[in-house]
Amino acid sequence: MTKAIMVQGTMSNAGKSLLAAGLCRVFHQDGYCVAPFKSQNMALNSFITKEGLEMGRAQAVQAEACGIEPGARMNPILLKPVDQTGSQVIVNGEVRGNLSAAAYFAMKQGLLPEIRQAYASLAAEYEIIVIEGAGSPAEINLREGDFVNMGMAKLARSPVLLVGDIDRGGVFAQLYGTLALLDKSERDLVKALVINKFRGDAELLKPGLRQLAELTGKPMAGVLPLLPVDIEDEDSLAGRLLRREQGSLLDIAVIRLPHLANFTDFAALEASPGVGVRYVRKAAELGCPDLVVLPGTKSTIADLQWLRQNGLEAAVKKLAASGRPVFGICGGYQMLGRRISDACGAEGGGEIRGLGLLPAETEFAAEKQRTRVTGRALPTGGPLAALSGRELEGYEIHMGRTRLDAGARPLALLDNGTYDGCQQDHIYGSYLHGFFDTADCREAVLGALAAAKGVPTAAAFDLKAYKERQYDALAEGLRRHLDLALVYRILEEGL
Repeated sequence: MTKAIMVQGTMSNAGKSLLAAGLCRVFHQDGYCVAPFKSQNMALNSFITKEGLEMGRAQAVQAEACGIEPGARMNPILLKPVDQTGSQVIVNGEVRGNLSAAAYFAMKQGLLPEIRQAYASLAAEYEIIVIEGAGSPAEINLREGDFVNMGMAKLARSPVLLVGDIDRGGVFAQLYGTLALLDKSERDLVKALVINKFRGDAELLKPGLRQLAELTGKPMAGVLPLLPVDIEDEDSLAGRLLRREQGSLLDIAVIRLPHLANFTDFAALEASPGVGVRYVRKAAELGCPDLVVLPGTKSTIADLQWLRQNGLEAAVKKLAASGRPVFGICGGYQMLGRRISDACGAEGGGEIRGLGLLPAETEFAAEKQRTRVTGRALPTGGPLAALSGRELEGYEIHMGRTRLDAGARPLALLDNGTYDGCQQDHIYGSYLHGFFDTADCREAVLGALAAAKGVPTAAAFDLKAYKERQYDALAEGLRRHLDLALVYRILEEGL
């Protein structure tokens, strides 16, 4: 019979995704057939499965930690925010449309059968399911009809570990207050507490831990330090976006757009020896990097307006005029063209002038392009000429179609027979997320930048092996600081 354990948190970014990934890895190392599950995720970072379905990136990472292929049933509902009050609703990997928060709340109970079916299909195949909650179970205004926290725990008959974030302060109040706001049936589901992101001497916490155990009647499963692991983050709360790294051999500046999506595109660059990746929000922060990157975005037109209004457009164009290479990915690629039009209303309608750095125009379409692709870079000019002929792979998630001007040069020929991207002099654009994950492309780009700067080329870097080491390090951290005997006992006893 399939067993389940659920990780819930006192707030967003308490460390639920990381702890769930670590438990996935521990169970996998211990010989169990394990899979992750999160009924509803809200994030701009997403993943495209082999079938071309879209799911939350966090569950894809957790699947990797389990040693299995990610599947959309691991995250049957994904909400991708499009503005302050609405999201694109994705169910079982397919777009259902854009809905306001009120409209989604009114219809979400109709999605419960989809969640039940997705979970049941996993439970039929795996020995252990590690379930992740969302936000906090103490959002009492959202308790009615909940199917992501305590509602999901009841549906799966899963015991719960409740995680608090000590790094943000008030962890004892977080844990006690969360339990106090739950009703008795919900409190009974919580079998142990975890304190996350601790810095310092854990001995100093012991008086507080004893009192918390007396007040709540719940055992403490562990105090986890800020573990020195590099695991892909779930959303824009990620600390990596605050990096202002300088002093590395190579300096890469990524424009931190307000609706930045899939910033995991740059994880491989960040992990490469001698490479510094900075996320820039102001023109004054841009400086003179070796490469400027315009990343993907969920709201291309709004973010292009932001780029224009805060002076970053002018700063990027000034660097481009000086010969600095500029690379656009997905929405960033669209921005580099001459014009973007939205006749179908995918982003509210209208038309906007692009940066005019590439001979291309984009027209949005109602249908989202979702696919994983492989291919090869075409003969490439400019400072990144070393890309010529390099093998590449990645995935596309976008609403628009980009047409190149007559005589313009695409960047790559894909194995499905279509062309991708555009290049002109030292300006490059591609729709492919994960472009820099491919060792061939990454080493060509970094080698070309290093040669132009006259610094040593970064050593060869195996991204897959690096990720495996990080998952193993995460599991080792849990083995040192988490009472796994208690966790296994909770898992075996169930509800």
